[in-house]
Amino acid sequence: MRVIRTVNRKNERWQERPEIKFTGVFNPSNEVIAVNTKEKGQVHMGFGGSFTEAAASTFYEMDESLQQKFMTAYFDKNKGLGYVLGRTHINSCDFSLENYTYVEEGDITLETFDMSREDKWVIPMIKKAEDIAGHSLKLLASPWSPPAYMKDTNDMNYAGKLLDEYAESWANYYVKYINGMRCRDIEIWGLTVQNEPQAVQVWDSCIYNPSEERDFVKNHLGPALHRNAMSDKALIICDHNRDIMIDHAVTVLSDPEASKYVWGTGNHWYVSEAFENLSVVHHMFPEKHILFTEGCVELTNIATDTTGKKGYIGSWDNGETYGRNIIGDFNNWSEGWIDWNLLLNEEGGPNHVSNFCEAPIMYNRKNNELMINPSYYYIGHFSRYVEVGAQRVKTVTGSENIHAVSFVNPDGKLVIVVQNEGFIKEMTLMVDGKGVNITLPDRSITTYIL
Repeated sequence: MRVIRTVNRKNERWQERPEIKFTGVFNPSNEVIAVNTKEKGQVHMGFGGSFTEAAASTFYEMDESLQQKFMTAYFDKNKGLGYVLGRTHINSCDFSLENYTYVEEGDITLETFDMSREDKWVIPMIKKAEDIAGHSLKLLASPWSPPAYMKDTNDMNYAGKLLDEYAESWANYYVKYINGMRCRDIEIWGLTVQNEPQAVQVWDSCIYNPSEERDFVKNHLGPALHRNAMSDKALIICDHNRDIMIDHAVTVLSDPEASKYVWGTGNHWYVSEAFENLSVVHHMFPEKHILFTEGCVELTNIATDTTGKKGYIGSWDNGETYGRNIIGDFNNWSEGWIDWNLLLNEEGGPNHVSNFCEAPIMYNRKNNELMINPSYYYIGHFSRYVEVGAQRVKTVTGSENIHAVSFVNPDGKLVIVVQNEGFIKEMTLMVDGKGVNITLPDRSITTYIL
């Protein structure tokens, strides 16, 4: 059994350890991680990150050698994380340099629609990523806010709602965006209806309660996509935190006329780690899909030093947050995982309302170097070894601070990822009734390949 390990105390990153022979001899008094390969779950779509204007503009601040290093780290399958998914924003988001749209004020016909702003940074960055990956990325596009004139607040920020008289125009806006990307030789795989539809933010935001999201999908967005030969686009509802995803799923997917347009439900990780809510949604609507669409460590109003407080840039806790959430969602039917910003500067920006966050890779402009955070290595324990097309199998551990998930790759290899957030631990790994003793270092993550 191959063993790859990352340990905080030893400063090990993706360290190949001596192979373990799966002899079937084990200590029966150990606590157990049990894997049952006969009990199968969802098929894996892959990992990815988001091409925000902040990420792209920061990318083009770097010299070409750092750009190459960055792209290899994320998109090279053999040397990096092997990302296959991505996310973009329609109009501006908080991780843009300012509020912006693609149309002139008041243009209900969208005749002035112009995406040329994205040609400066975002489009070239996506194309570089696809070149390194060696294939096109499966891209998800999300709006943060319609243009101000389409909203009851006449403001892209501070939420507000889409005015009824602009619903059809706004639906056509998504179509224009997909066509605009296609003209740039970039294909959009899917759309979310609205980023965080129940969050009143000081940045670009727009509110839809579950009924409003249902009606917009049913009466406007779904029909607009079908009229324009875009019925193949994966339309995702909710795109918000786990605590509200059941309400959105029940309301939208219980309506046959809305549900027929919807691929599945998207979730973020902020507010709660109620992973079981994903399973509730899956078991209510097993024919639909679940996808993690955004997560990051927020840095606003928390410590940015290294005095032991959680949340500072480069904190090991941040990496563990990634690992724990990835495992929790995958064990509850999530099919893929899209990180938030691929790249930020050393402050956690740029962000036009100073909502600074950590990214797995950051660019220190002062030292002209890349900062590789623990979250990067935690993601790699999954993305480097769990192949697209792998199928999750049942994994159970009742041990405190121990989290585990398993997949069977298309080639038949079993990949087990185990995270230990506590002290060093002696355990037994059981696979289909056959066991072996393993040692989990403190504050570590380990990938086993059998």
